[in-house]
Amino acid sequence: MTAADDYPPIAEYALIGDCHSAALVSREGSIEWCCLPRFDSGSAFGRLLDRRQGGHCSITPVEPGPWEYVRAYLDDTLVLETTIHGPAGEAKLLDCFTVCPNPVGTEQRRILRVIEGVRGAVELEVRVAPRFDYGQVRPWIRRHGRRLHSAIGGNDALLAWCEQALEEDADHELACRFAVGPRDRVRLVLTYCPPEQIDAGPPPEPDPAELDERLEQTAGWWREWAKPLRLGTRDEPAARRSGVVLKALTYAPTGAVAAAATTSLPEAIGGPRNWDYRYAWVRDSSFSSRAFAELGAVEEADAFRAFIMRSAAGHAGDLQVVYGVRGERRLRGDVVEGLEGYRGSSPVRLGNDAAEQSQLDAYGELVNLTWRWHVRGHSPSDDDWRFLVSLIDHAAEQWSEPDCGIWEWPGKPDHFVHSKVLCWSALDRGIRLAEECMRRAPTRRWKKARDELRETIEKHGYDGKRGVYVQAFDRTEMDAALLLLPTVEYVDWGDERMRRTVAAVREELDAGEGLLYRYRRDDGVEGQEGAFMCCSFWLAECLARAGELSEARVVFDQAVARSNDLGLFSEEIDPKTGELLGNFPQGLTHLAHIDAAVALSEAQDRL
Repeated sequence: MTAADDYPPIAEYALIGDCHSAALVSREGSIEWCCLPRFDSGSAFGRLLDRRQGGHCSITPVEPGPWEYVRAYLDDTLVLETTIHGPAGEAKLLDCFTVCPNPVGTEQRRILRVIEGVRGAVELEVRVAPRFDYGQVRPWIRRHGRRLHSAIGGNDALLAWCEQALEEDADHELACRFAVGPRDRVRLVLTYCPPEQIDAGPPPEPDPAELDERLEQTAGWWREWAKPLRLGTRDEPAARRSGVVLKALTYAPTGAVAAAATTSLPEAIGGPRNWDYRYAWVRDSSFSSRAFAELGAVEEADAFRAFIMRSAAGHAGDLQVVYGVRGERRLRGDVVEGLEGYRGSSPVRLGNDAAEQSQLDAYGELVNLTWRWHVRGHSPSDDDWRFLVSLIDHAAEQWSEPDCGIWEWPGKPDHFVHSKVLCWSALDRGIRLAEECMRRAPTRRWKKARDELRETIEKHGYDGKRGVYVQAFDRTEMDAALLLLPTVEYVDWGDERMRRTVAAVREELDAGEGLLYRYRRDDGVEGQEGAFMCCSFWLAECLARAGELSEARVVFDQAVARSNDLGLFSEEIDPKTGELLGNFPQGLTHLAHIDAAVALSEAQDRL
């Protein structure tokens, strides 16, 4: 097994993507995770999960160091610039997925890597080592002309083209060495395409001038998309970066938002808390819709609503809590044998069994999605309304059942308060939609169910002795999801019950320096997970909207400081070491960051 120290920290990775697929690039310029042609496809480069056999594409100085790497995104883009400083000189590396003017229109995914000399003469080695199907398949490599090669394995293929001719070695890898000086520019292109397309005749070798134009076009596309994202506060640049990350995790053809770009990055190093997050959760995508709308990206906010309507086939009884990014329903979990996992954290998982769980909050999230859409001036169509009625009816009929809740509880289902409140929200917002849109609906029955549900929550989900809401009926434990209760207007942000609940969550779930665990109750899974980053931003939003602006600012700034140097957030963080944990970058954290930044801005405006 590879030594754990050979794996870079998760914080060392950068994201590039094109709203179809994504890749993680290490600080030292190595692509170590990339699934093609979609987020949830098999990996072509997977060294992130196995240093020996996962595959990578690296650009490395030949001479011994020390070498210093300084990186940043070009402003408001997902074009990564890495500057390499060393004793022999300085070079610059630009990395991106190229984006077409209409990114929906093609299934051909292309990574562009541009190497530029800046100072002195830097000798570099380029190595392209594809390993398809999560490192299980070594490719068949063929040459097509002087600079173009193909790598084929199963139903996957990559075309690799470099201005400096690549040569195949005995390890089924392509490599070359060259030196760059001032104003030198060397381009490397990796293009995904179906193997049969190569057999029919590979495309012509790319034109360097066209590649330079495509690089500029890609940067311009991202800047144009990010232009409307405004807050007008000091938090705007970081919030816009989170918006760009969420856009990158959005699958352009459908509007689905992947929860993260990776699978099986561990919540506890060395343990089994490894999950596949490359799919679209109803809850996370609903949250993303809210965050997009708050920043001004209304088109993205509305796209998921249409996606979920299609994916559920218009019937609440067929609703799942998670789908593939094209709406796939069959996501049954599997394990990749033979991969050691990040720093020995196995198993490496594919798929997600959460698709088969009951999570009652999904009804509320979808009704709230339509409610926000309605508030922006859109009334539901006849077809939409029929679907909404079935959702609300299901909430009315099933709220009394236990479920697995927002955290996908791995043990026996329970009566989670957050789930009950979201069912209440489905009923409450459904009644309001029926009244405001003048739609026929069984509102008398809904009102009876809503009132009965609220009475039950207040009786069994509220600890009268402490004056706080609790994780589950007739229990005393706290849950960070309780911080979300005001977002659906179940209780006001400044209500004393909510203030006491916030204080109890902070006390019981405190992980230090503004960090929170999501819960402390034993869930039956081995390993101690880290603090959940989204929960810190939920706390900051609660404090800001309750008028505690100075304390909200402290919590918010502490959480923002937990991003990596590029402004990317993970799912979790080790409170003792500060190490990022879990899948990366995590959409839920980024959208919570946006929500908290908006809350701070609005609280400041009220002063």
